[in-house]
Amino acid sequence: MQFPVFLSLLLLTSSPTGHGLALGDPQEGAPKDAVAKAPPIDLALAKTKFDEAKRLAQADHGRLWGKSLDGPKLFVDPRTRFVVGNQADAEGKLKPEAGVFVGSLPPNIPIANTAYQWAGVHWSMLLWPMPDDKTERSIILMHESWHRIQADLGLASNDPLNAHLDTMPGRYWIQLEWRALSRALLSNHAERKTAIEDALLFRQHRRSLFKKSDLIENQLELHEGLAEYTGVKLSALPDAEQRLLLVKRFEKWPTEMKSYVRSFAYFSGPAYGLLLDETAPSWIGKIKAGDDLSLLLATAAKLKLETPSEALLKERARHYDGDKLWTSEGTREGARLKRVAAFRQILVEGPVLVLPLVKSQRSFNPSELVPLEGHGTVYPTLTLSDRWGKLEVRKASLISTDHTKVIVPAPKKVEASVLSGDGWELRLEPGWKLVKGARSGDWKIVEEKSE
Repeated sequence: MQFPVFLSLLLLTSSPTGHGLALGDPQEGAPKDAVAKAPPIDLALAKTKFDEAKRLAQADHGRLWGKSLDGPKLFVDPRTRFVVGNQADAEGKLKPEAGVFVGSLPPNIPIANTAYQWAGVHWSMLLWPMPDDKTERSIILMHESWHRIQADLGLASNDPLNAHLDTMPGRYWIQLEWRALSRALLSNHAERKTAIEDALLFRQHRRSLFKKSDLIENQLELHEGLAEYTGVKLSALPDAEQRLLLVKRFEKWPTEMKSYVRSFAYFSGPAYGLLLDETAPSWIGKIKAGDDLSLLLATAAKLKLETPSEALLKERARHYDGDKLWTSEGTREGARLKRVAAFRQILVEGPVLVLPLVKSQRSFNPSELVPLEGHGTVYPTLTLSDRWGKLEVRKASLISTDHTKVIVPAPKKVEASVLSGDGWELRLEPGWKLVKGARSGDWKIVEEKSE
């Protein structure tokens, strides 16, 4: 299944060593004049997408958030760093051409689906190409447009990983919450209230199992959940089709994603948002940092939640095929524990290479992340650039809990400035070298002048 943009690479960067295709360089085997006539981004097509975003934002007239989502946008080709803007920048870095503005993003600027300050302008940055599906394209356009005004709304850009959602009870209870939310989205008034109550009971119980999980879940739901809600809300779909879109997501994605530690907010955020629209239409004007969408919904639906008994939880879970879900999650848990043990063997117990994180830019698949308790998070696939060079990982890497280092299995091959090991390759910048690490068999990268 082709996942939407939000589940693709979060952040992409070009190689700081200059091995990537530079703006204006011809593709291998292509005539230079052909490349000059065909920029990496079709300018006419880009203009139509800018116009599409403008129409979506102007149709809202700033009503949803009290601010217009029509604003500066950049389309970026991640391979070449070629950029197309819908307006001029404040420093003259972009040049007008064919009704848009073109240029090149500097190597030190991260490329992402995000909001970013560059060349004197606060942009909504989006990776090119845009999704072919019109609805998904509309959602990502408005999602990233919301991130541009997010700080103005007083809502922080917190992006914590929720490691507890990779455990069996974490996954089990959040899926039950999603199933109840899905039922609530399609139910009439009486049935909806019961389904909402079930969702909140499952959510409350899950959070009781993991200390401070309510805080970190809320942070990501307000950051990415509200952005995705905005995307769905302003996608031009009728209200009924918005709810149906979310229901279809709940039916497919939970079983196809490897991890929920970051992606969960894209499910629950829009669902709570649409349910709040029905029960408390003015909720958006009151939302603030630190709020819990589920508590807002409980208040609006006049639900008083009490600590549920084990018998009640089991009884309500059966209304959502809880027994079958528990069995399937048990099977997954066995496989997860074996996978975690394998990652621990190669990234903690075995010989490793340690690289410091100073000013890193990274790309990864958020649906693949694996928490490694006490050590950090495993990134099975990762592209990471830092002062020391560029690391490409296609099997396993570990970013420490304090985000000060990235770890890969010890190198097997060293050729000048290129190192490689089991599923990874590192290209070093001048001034950095490989030295022995703290344990026998370990290695680390250090700056030559720092010795």
